[in-house]
Amino acid sequence: MKEISSSARESITPSKNRIRIAVSLFFFCQGLAFSSWASRIPTLKEKLQLTEAELGTILLMLPIGQLLTMAISGRLVTKYGSAHVLRIVAIIYAIILCTISLATNAYQLAAILFLFGVVGNMCNIAVNTQGVAAEKIFQKSIMSSFHGAWSIAGFTGALIGLLTMNIGIDTLTHFIIILFLIIINTLMNQSFLVQGKPDAKEKKPFFSKPEGTLLQLGIIGFFSMATEGAMFDWSGVYFKDIVGAPENLIIVGYASFMVTMALGRFIGDFVIARLGRRNTLQISGILMFIGMMLSVLFPQFWLCTFAFMLVGIGVACNVPTVYSLAGQNKKVPSGVALAMVSSVSYLGFLMGPPLIGYIAEIFSLRYSYGLFAFFGLLMFLMTSKLKIFKETTD
Repeated sequence: MKEISSSARESITPSKNRIRIAVSLFFFCQGLAFSSWASRIPTLKEKLQLTEAELGTILLMLPIGQLLTMAISGRLVTKYGSAHVLRIVAIIYAIILCTISLATNAYQLAAILFLFGVVGNMCNIAVNTQGVAAEKIFQKSIMSSFHGAWSIAGFTGALIGLLTMNIGIDTLTHFIIILFLIIINTLMNQSFLVQGKPDAKEKKPFFSKPEGTLLQLGIIGFFSMATEGAMFDWSGVYFKDIVGAPENLIIVGYASFMVTMALGRFIGDFVIARLGRRNTLQISGILMFIGMMLSVLFPQFWLCTFAFMLVGIGVACNVPTVYSLAGQNKKVPSGVALAMVSSVSYLGFLMGPPLIGYIAEIFSLRYSYGLFAFFGLLMFLMTSKLKIFKETTD
């Protein structure tokens, strides 16, 4: 019996690995689409002649679209299965990306970003549910590596954005290239996603009060994702307006943040195993604070690049840890649990970018980043008080 069991495990190893590759590539493609948009924010700001406050208001539309469809996304994934939802919305997400470049005024850009947020949220819930399902197959923590693939995509998207801008490729052509890459990935890897529908354990209204554990995880996610939002949407503008980087190097800040976040996520599972979830999140909060404050106090090119790298390390493990714990919740289906946590976490994206813009308009972008530095301290303090990490075996 022992030999048969061992043989059976060996026989399914290739398929397990192929599932992991497929899920990783879908994470990668979603990150590639989002980072491609982020890399062109300064270009679109200049093209449409937007002020910082106007850009902040327009950026608000993307997380609003995400937040308003959390319930729908969770229910769709629960009813139809994350694999079926993901293979459809991944391509739609890339198509909407292309339409962003066609906006000729602020109102059109706002409307398109709202749709980009709606479909992006469906991708987010579906692909993270796939990550939870893959973890169950492997019976170990691998969520951090999936988010590492997303972050590598962010770095890749930044490099593609830098390349296309420097060789004179327009935004539409840039985004069409991304669309074709995502179509190819979907066709090649959709059949290797984890099939089946999430188990609907309880039939209760989605809009009921979130379970205490999920709410706590969501608040931690809020602090981290607010900081990520500041980096995703404003790092290019920060390097251009505050650091005074040359036009062809303004993307360095975004790229430095993304590469360290990606590296942090690929080693995240190892770090969590050694330090535990609580210690990892506390150290992460401190790094977020130090990095953001360094960029405020010393806005020189190389020091600010280093500071953004620290922020990248600081946010690396937070969202994967929060999502993994949410997906393991035994009281609600994975898709619904992830939607609940994302609803609270994405308030960070909802409030972060426009708040940055409003403060920058009144005072300075440096003051905005100084305020956001304290999200790292708040995360540190809150994590030290939570009981959930005592209840979880790291």
